[in-house]
Amino acid sequence: MPGVFADVIGQDEAVTVLARAAAAAGRIVAGEPVQPGEMTHAWLFTGPPGSGRSVAARAFAAALQCPRGGCGECNECHTTLAGTHADVRIVAPEGVWISVNEMRSLVLRAASSPSGGRWQIVLIEDADRLHERASNALLKAIEEPTDRTVFLLCAPSAHPDDVSVTIRSRSRVVPLRMPSAEAVAGLLMRRNDVDETTARWAASVAQGHVGRALRLARDPDAQARRRAVLAIPRSLTGIAACYNAAAALIAASNEEAAAATETQNADEKAALERALGAGGTGKGAAAATRGTVGQIKDLEKKQKSRTTRVQRDALDRALVDLAAFYRDVLMVRLGASVPLVHIDVEEMVRAAAARWEPESILRRIEAVLKCRTALDENVKPLIAIEALMVTLFEG
Repeated sequence: MPGVFADVIGQDEAVTVLARAAAAAGRIVAGEPVQPGEMTHAWLFTGPPGSGRSVAARAFAAALQCPRGGCGECNECHTTLAGTHADVRIVAPEGVWISVNEMRSLVLRAASSPSGGRWQIVLIEDADRLHERASNALLKAIEEPTDRTVFLLCAPSAHPDDVSVTIRSRSRVVPLRMPSAEAVAGLLMRRNDVDETTARWAASVAQGHVGRALRLARDPDAQARRRAVLAIPRSLTGIAACYNAAAALIAASNEEAAAATETQNADEKAALERALGAGGTGKGAAAATRGTVGQIKDLEKKQKSRTTRVQRDALDRALVDLAAFYRDVLMVRLGASVPLVHIDVEEMVRAAAARWEPESILRRIEAVLKCRTALDENVKPLIAIEALMVTLFEG
């Protein structure tokens, strides 16, 4: 069965369900009868960040477009996995939210017949970031689907906070779990040619998140940012140090966001300015550029939203690392026979475990989790992080 599902690691039950549905979809295309429920037009992939929701969804999309159910070798499989298939629309939030205008455009496009004769597929990564009106536009399309349209949604959970109840009720849920560190390490060695020692370290500290494990294995800057985050607990020696640590963490997330978006932002703006006639000469050049300020401002607003999202994602990764550090401290303090997440800072973990009581460690873990919630609820990052640092210091 591997084929397109080769990179969907640690999800045997889900892969079995998806492969059977792809086989049923093939029979539908061939005009053959299928049993009710074997294939449906809306799917919801749920699981924590790093569980491979979008990887599984792309693999399923490829299996639906493949005449052989996901061989992994044909043009349909390659183009779908690469995101270039003409009948597969992949929606990823550029900013904090997926807008209603973007969703309406995609829904309208999805209603057309597939050019390849199989399926018209809309794959929405981070469906929990659908704006309320965008969610309503999607719901209408799911309620009245065309014969050959399939919607694949990815979200952390099927909870109403992530996906509306009505969309959830009209979708088949595919729950995913975090893959084991062994499975992630194996994938890094097989697919990315990472040496075994590095692969096992990266898989452990990334807590099963394949994308983050690969970044840590390959990117020295990512490794340095993680080391800086793990040094925070030891640096909190007073209230002033708490505020300094908060400022440093915010600054690091801002720098990471700027580095990740600066080139793309500049390219987008240059392309738009060229399309609007910037740099042109002649009688019509000046007239062509008049009235373009609004379009450039709209682009800048979109780019600012995207940078904000990247910054908050960076902060969240730091908070996940901190929570795992305090989790390791608690496990050592209680004498639990479980492996550490941050295996490379075991000495620091054991030193902290010798100083702190279990109740104090739990309060620190709760503070990190509350900070993540506060950021999700759009509390100003600096305020949320400063409050966290003071709580981590006081215990």
